[in-house]
Amino acid sequence: MGDEQPMEVAIWSDVVCPFCNVARERAEWLRERGLTVVFLPYDLHPEYPDEGIPREELMRRYPEAMHDAVRRLNEEAGLAYNPNPDRVPRTRRALELIEWARGHGLPAHDALHSRIMDAYWTEGRDIMDWDVLLACVADVGLDPDAARAEVESGVFAAEVDASTSTAQRHGIRAVPAFVFDGRLLVSGAQPHEVLEAAIAKVGEMRAEEAAARD
Repeated sequence: MGDEQPMEVAIWSDVVCPFCNVARERAEWLRERGLTVVFLPYDLHPEYPDEGIPREELMRRYPEAMHDAVRRLNEEAGLAYNPNPDRVPRTRRALELIEWARGHGLPAHDALHSRIMDAYWTEGRDIMDWDVLLACVADVGLDPDAARAEVESGVFAAEVDASTSTAQRHGIRAVPAFVFDGRLLVSGAQPHEVLEAAIAKVGEMRAEEAAARD
């Protein structure tokens, strides 16, 4: 990309969002092109009760054609689309747990983020259930007892709130939201061509700034 500093892409997402599941494939595509990708939490549905909502309620909110389109988008990205059939989860616990893992390094964070999304989208599990979440923690080699104790202390709630607020202050109201190099926002699980254009645009912006400095 003609610059000594790798281009970073911040992706705000929530594990309950099917388009954020697709964003995982987009993130891998970006990494293959040498970009640094960092996932950040976004509390998409703070209005959900602690027990989540019945899936039937979500199905009623949108036409069947939209649900079919979302399924196709995931499958075209090579991802399973098998969310929990009973409940759409309140994801605060999962988001805070993933932030806890960030303290163990970015690889640990990314591993737990992906594992929890697999548990929900591929395995159809209830990711509000501590047993399910702690099994995910153990699967990625982290300490389940420490994870639960620290998350239940409430210390990571502020981090999820701060990340969500930061995104909203910058006009982000839906996820996934890709921010390239801290300067260019691409909303939604856009196709590779759109992301490629964003990379090129930011490259041009960097080149213009370098030329102005010279």
